[in-house]
Amino acid sequence: MIRVLIADGPRLTREALSAVLVSEPGIQVVSQVPRGDEIVPSALRTRPNVALIDTNLPGLDGISAAAQLKATLPTCRIIIVATLDRPGTLRAALTTGVEGFVGKGVSIKELIYAVRKVARGDRVLDPRLVTDALRTPDNPLNERDIDILRLAAQGHTPQEIAETLHLSAGTVRNNLAAINRKVGARNRIEAIRTASTRGWI
Repeated sequence: MIRVLIADGPRLTREALSAVLVSEPGIQVVSQVPRGDEIVPSALRTRPNVALIDTNLPGLDGISAAAQLKATLPTCRIIIVATLDRPGTLRAALTTGVEGFVGKGVSIKELIYAVRKVARGDRVLDPRLVTDALRTPDNPLNERDIDILRLAAQGHTPQEIAETLHLSAGTVRNNLAAINRKVGARNRIEAIRTASTRGWI
């Protein structure tokens, strides 16, 4: 039996996906969560074999949640579901060790195929996303840059970011200025937009 966890913001999407999956023989949906920060606690309770994770989740983005899930429950195989307008997300997802990556435009038949294939131990990558990812520049941001910019994208001030990451406010401001230069942005908002579009954060 393939035990599936679904992580998607809109309730209607989660429930529709669940209804489709449970109608398939050998597939059981053991958990549905609307937020990224609920994935690991739910997975520890329900022990899924496969997790379907949307990239755009409240609380914690899908890529970060996938990384946490891999670290906490490495036996759970992960399929990331992403929009085609953020090709750089594929590279970020692959660095976390996910086994599947499909676009939101995928058909139900293709999604079920992906779940079964990943559960068997294979890897599934949407060829359209792979092609786009190969055209996307490498991420110029280091780990600290990514942490800082993700917090900035969530609306945190430099002082709040400093407290969260145990840095000085001056260090955070210097890092933000350096991030702007690395991504070719004029300001923080533009840096967040560029990095998000390219899947760097």
